[in-house]
Amino acid sequence: MILTTTNTIEGFKVIEYKGIVSGTSSELKTKFSFKTEKNMEMIANVMTEAKEQAFQKLKDNATKLNANAILGISVDVETVNGSYFFVSVIGTAVNVA
Repeated sequence: MILTTTNTIEGFKVIEYKGIVSGTSSELKTKFSFKTEKNMEMIANVMTEAKEQAFQKLKDNATKLNANAILGISVDVETVNGSYFFVSVIGTAVNVA
């Protein structure tokens, strides 16, 4: 599956637009409320996990529409009280050739 933030893919032509797809991570909580180098690394790992969850759900939703690419992807990261992380991604599922 081709994933891109752009609206086109060089060398490919959009054959069919399948629809808008999204993916959202589960609520992930860090255990630390203060910032040290070690804690920042742990927070980065939690954010990476949240991003991976969201992108996997995005790809799963596009696959359900029989798409082979997602264009115009945007990523939104939200935090609540500095401890909970959510990542949501949205894009347009398409077939390209």
